[in-house]
Amino acid sequence: MKSKCKSEKKTTDKRTGRRSCPRVSSDLPKLNLNAAGIDVGSHSHYVAVPPGRDDGGWVREFKCYTSDLYAMGSWLRACGVENVAMESTGVYWIPVFQVLESLGFEVTLVNPKYVKNVAGRKTDVSDCQWIQQLHTYGLLSASFRPDDEICVLRCYWRHRDMLVKYASSHIQHMQKALDLMNIHIHKAISDITGVTGMSIIRAILSGERNPVVLAEMRDPRIKCTEDELVEALQGDYHPEHLFTLGQALSLYDFYRQQLAECDRQIEACLMQMGTKWEAPQESSQADNANADDNSIARKPKKKRVGGNAPTFDLHTHLITLCGGLDVTQIDGMNVVTGLTAISETGLDMSKWPSEKHFCSWLALSPNNRISGGKVLSASTRKVTSRAAYTFRMAAQSLHRSPTALGGFYRRIKGRLGAKAAITATAHKIARLYYNMLKYGKDYVDQGQDYYNKLSR
Repeated sequence: MKSKCKSEKKTTDKRTGRRSCPRVSSDLPKLNLNAAGIDVGSHSHYVAVPPGRDDGGWVREFKCYTSDLYAMGSWLRACGVENVAMESTGVYWIPVFQVLESLGFEVTLVNPKYVKNVAGRKTDVSDCQWIQQLHTYGLLSASFRPDDEICVLRCYWRHRDMLVKYASSHIQHMQKALDLMNIHIHKAISDITGVTGMSIIRAILSGERNPVVLAEMRDPRIKCTEDELVEALQGDYHPEHLFTLGQALSLYDFYRQQLAECDRQIEACLMQMGTKWEAPQESSQADNANADDNSIARKPKKKRVGGNAPTFDLHTHLITLCGGLDVTQIDGMNVVTGLTAISETGLDMSKWPSEKHFCSWLALSPNNRISGGKVLSASTRKVTSRAAYTFRMAAQSLHRSPTALGGFYRRIKGRLGAKAAITATAHKIARLYYNMLKYGKDYVDQGQDYYNKLSR
């Protein structure tokens, strides 16, 4: 069968051996005449430019090395390319994005879900040509990417979260070793990584076996009595289990040291960022004065933060970073969840036209699927979003909160269940977060009784 594109030079895919040609252009107006498409891979990248820009072919393959990335940029410059579109494939797109952006190209990062090719024609060459064609007609929307300083903070914060997970796995290893020796210290006290637990474990590894002596290390603030602790510390010691306990403790201490070093780096990063996003001129005092007189004036509480929180004053840095706004005023949000949300979404809320667009990006709004006039499904989209997970965790912490958001959570839970209540409350928290950062509106909790009175 003869090819339909005789006048234009064809390319050959090195993997399949098939020759491909550009698709026949449609009647759609071309918005990006100098657009290129890149199919990102782990070993090489395939780049497509508009046909006729290069005598050697409009599709080239470049390796993933840094020198090849700069050679790619030089070739795109010689072809007159100004806009480049690529898929967000794993983490392989990050070096390509950074190099091309530093060279002055307008780079568009797109979601692979929205750039699917025609079934049965899946090759690297056809993929980059398909991305280039879609970008030429302006059919691709850029994925969200925060500012460079926020990206640096996000890298540190995600690494810190990974260190916390690694340390928690070794806590489980210590509990397993204690169970194998029939030492139930983790059942007598709530946290073995506290003052009492760590003192007893280190004494056991030092050679102490007398449960009475070990129980004397009990901190007076714990609820467990000394007699109960003596019974829990009567174990069957074996050298192999003591060895695994010592290894787990050493690894736990190591990750705690790495966590402290990471906290110092995060603090230095927050101090460098400073106050670059000023709060809007709108003041929320007038809005608070117009509130209902029957509302309950609640004083801001000092929210409890878990043991994995940074050791430095994160709350002050968080307020300085937001230009005087305190996102921890929102019920369910603390300093850890607040900085997590900022590191994932940034501080510039103008990238989303409204709070509805923001919640849709988080996949916290209903995804209505309608066919034949019937709503087939209204559940939220299944995405992997750290920001959405943060808002869900904040919503789940309100199941016993005597606040308006806590009352909303319990009302939805009694009607639709816990899963729907978490999603609905996370959606409400996300809207409050968006309005606070974009318009500078403070959140004032009206109290559970005031909310119940309105919803009754």
